[in-house]
Amino acid sequence: MTLPSTHDVALAAERRTAARLLLAHPLVASDGPHADLFPLIRRHADWLGKRFQQVLGYRLLVDSSFARLFKAGLGTGSGHRLERSTGTPFTPHTYACLALALSVLVTAPEQMLLSHLVADIRAAAADAGIELEETGRAAGKRTLVAALRQLVEWGVLVETEGQVAAIAQEAGGEALITVDRELARVVVAGPLAQARDGADLVRRAADPGFSGPRTYVRRMLVETPVVHLDELTDAERDWLRTRQRREAQAFSELLGLEMEIRAEGVALVDPEEELTDLHLPGTGTVAQAALLLVERLVERLRPQEPGHPATGGTLVIGVAVPDGLVDEVLAELIVEYGQRSNWQRGYLEDLPSLREAVLDLLVRMRLMARTGRLRAEGGGLPEGYVEEAPEGRTVTDVHGARPSGEGWVLLPAAARYATLVTVRPAAKARQGTDVQEELPL
Repeated sequence: MTLPSTHDVALAAERRTAARLLLAHPLVASDGPHADLFPLIRRHADWLGKRFQQVLGYRLLVDSSFARLFKAGLGTGSGHRLERSTGTPFTPHTYACLALALSVLVTAPEQMLLSHLVADIRAAAADAGIELEETGRAAGKRTLVAALRQLVEWGVLVETEGQVAAIAQEAGGEALITVDRELARVVVAGPLAQARDGADLVRRAADPGFSGPRTYVRRMLVETPVVHLDELTDAERDWLRTRQRREAQAFSELLGLEMEIRAEGVALVDPEEELTDLHLPGTGTVAQAALLLVERLVERLRPQEPGHPATGGTLVIGVAVPDGLVDEVLAELIVEYGQRSNWQRGYLEDLPSLREAVLDLLVRMRLMARTGRLRAEGGGLPEGYVEEAPEGRTVTDVHGARPSGEGWVLLPAAARYATLVTVRPAAKARQGTDVQEELPL
């Protein structure tokens, strides 16, 4: 076997670095936070464009001043949400302000006063029949500031003199802003001209097209923490089962990701811990409470003998969480850890708010989920999408692997975050007797 040359190794490393950057930051400006790596994207633009198109069905546009990877999305409820600097997710009103601002900026002058931009946004809202009266109030001003700050972060707006936060000042502060119209035009990735409304835009953007199961499964693997088998159609499960080893090699070469294959599903793991917008374990009240909650739920609800149908076992892709158990455990955690771990007082005094924030994080991490109609049952599929595996091919039966009805489900990946404390005899223990071991998925 011929070993790769030093040049080949360096070339592959450069391409992998550029691909990872684009995956994590789909809009990269030549003068932005990642300006030092922008030349790599320019240098390998042709190769990157072909590979992203072949593997994920993503279009890559590389200009002299920016690079834009147009991701396709995974359908309703699967997007990566935008957040304010406080971590609070954008509300529908914030997204409306963001969309209206973009509609104005694509034809705006190169420089303009902040007050003029706000006036143009309000005029665009009126033309579209969107109610934005509350932009004159404190809460509405903060919402508009959050949308404009996002545009500053993307490089669409540059605060030449003053800041966009001046909107929220009582006296109505002013600022001079510079507009990058080209960036404004490439922010929206979906097919706007074809969509009838917002829901149709999301559906059309997520449609993998003629490549069907292959492209959708690859997108799921790259864009989500873990892919459970019952989140795939028969055709998708068949494609993954027959090609997962080959795909593992491809993702390792392109993005430096390692594939973990389990009975319940598959996950791509980043050894560098860079390609994620979510972290668990993490800092802060919500992340700490979520980790402790998962640990205790796994301890109480772990199935006794899960297995795989191929070996005569029973496939388990989730266990039902009894009503009230989450509140019960969180209340215990507040007593045990809340005060001495300096958890936020607002959460200590408001259990429902803590529950909502913790479950939101666990759902986004795919460690818990609401019961509902799954993709394996035809849920959320594009019109005319091929669901069935090729004739004569048998696939893993996922029927009944996840609880139905109403309520919450604890998913298999949650076991990765649980610990088991064992006690060893003093003579065998080198340092101490308490040893923590990570439980398998």
